[in-house]
Amino acid sequence: MSRFVWSFLWCFSFGGAGAADVPAAATAGEAWPALTFHAEPRPLPSGAVTSDWPRLLGAQDAPHSAETKLRHDFPAAGPPKVWEVSKGSGYASPAIVGDRLVLFHRLEGRETIDCLHPETGRRLWTHDYAVEYRDRYGYSDGPRASPVIADGRVFTFGVTSMLTCLDLASGRVLWKRDCAMEDGVPQFFFGSGATPLVQDGVLICDLGGAGGKDLAGFEVATGAVKWFTKTGWSQSYSSPIPAVLHGRKRVLVFQGGEGDESLASQGGLVSLDPADGVVAGKFFWRAARYTSVNAAAPVLCGPDRLFVTHAYIDSGSEYNGGAMVQAQPDGSLQLVWKNEKLACHWMTPVFHENHLYAFSGEKDRTAELVCHDASTGQSKWRTRLTYDITLPPEQGGRPLTVGFMRGSLLHVDGSFLALGEWGTLAWLTLSPEGVKQGATAQLFTSPGGAWTLPAVSRGLLYVSQNEEDKITGTSPRLRCYDLRGE
Repeated sequence: MSRFVWSFLWCFSFGGAGAADVPAAATAGEAWPALTFHAEPRPLPSGAVTSDWPRLLGAQDAPHSAETKLRHDFPAAGPPKVWEVSKGSGYASPAIVGDRLVLFHRLEGRETIDCLHPETGRRLWTHDYAVEYRDRYGYSDGPRASPVIADGRVFTFGVTSMLTCLDLASGRVLWKRDCAMEDGVPQFFFGSGATPLVQDGVLICDLGGAGGKDLAGFEVATGAVKWFTKTGWSQSYSSPIPAVLHGRKRVLVFQGGEGDESLASQGGLVSLDPADGVVAGKFFWRAARYTSVNAAAPVLCGPDRLFVTHAYIDSGSEYNGGAMVQAQPDGSLQLVWKNEKLACHWMTPVFHENHLYAFSGEKDRTAELVCHDASTGQSKWRTRLTYDITLPPEQGGRPLTVGFMRGSLLHVDGSFLALGEWGTLAWLTLSPEGVKQGATAQLFTSPGGAWTLPAVSRGLLYVSQNEEDKITGTSPRLRCYDLRGE
């Protein structure tokens, strides 16, 4: 694995509130020290469709957004900046509902939950608690799982498996659970990192606990245990998604991270009933390599087909890359096709008009943008997107070609937004015939700095820069851009 972490990540602190259960609140929001406000966004265009972004993959639990009337042209400097907030370490994306945006990160040894106004960046409340974690592979020491907003509450699942429920309006702690202590969740390869899912009053977690607590359902209102489910598979970095299969509510969990040395114990796709945690079907899919993880969320491809993928390819293994699975009426899951060339490291592929679009590849410089027929798995094309920039005079003024590498894709407003892992943003037109690259900008130049899917809500684009900009020295931050069209 490449190493993209620098020691500055834990060196920034911007007024954490301490560990009190009732955090400091600012009724109208405060212009806190981490905030730089640039300009008010344009008014929303008449007739624009907007949506919240309540969790990692947005309101649709897939990299699709219903937003319309966005700006598809912008200069090389990028869309107009609205505000930016310096942040601590971690890979969590923001969650946005109404006039609340929740940022989850780590500052000076404390996991911090900041609630901001989405259009101004002003802080409404903050809560933090001490955390002890150091990544054994040298990656970020901050949270991986993104916050979830549901039922007027905020849920966070920290890197050490601390589960916290806060009131969205005030930031007051409603309940919390130390899953490492109470449920025997160990420190996995990169800590805990599966974003939870709320379904019908139940918070569903890919827990990976001891004694058969592989999956868990907690009551949203109280945190009380609703159910535990034993699958024999370990926690992953993939987020559960909801589905209705053959008329029955299901939750799909792509498990598989660090387990024991037995390959059979590692992971795959689980379909379960969210009410009681009863497993309807299982499908093994994980690399043969011990030091591998499943990180992309399952993808719904029609009424009863599901796609899963990982990037850790092993020569001779029959479980490499991507697999399309069909849910049967009895709940069982059966393989339809597999293709080791559709292998996503962490991005969730986009299913669009019966094709799958994704950045495929384990290593950054060998990753490609690909298109596959979702019915057959056949590859339609693959390419490596690049973008040419010029370094500033103080950096030598020479040209530099930046690749999108293991980027992210978001289908929105009839097109695709691509964010390369070094901070390159582009509008793309994708079809089975090929790719057309539109407006492109280098938002920052930060190896490994853009491992988080950007969020779009009410015409504003939120991009997480998780590492220092290696050209300008800009610290990690959450950036808000104006994508509202005329």
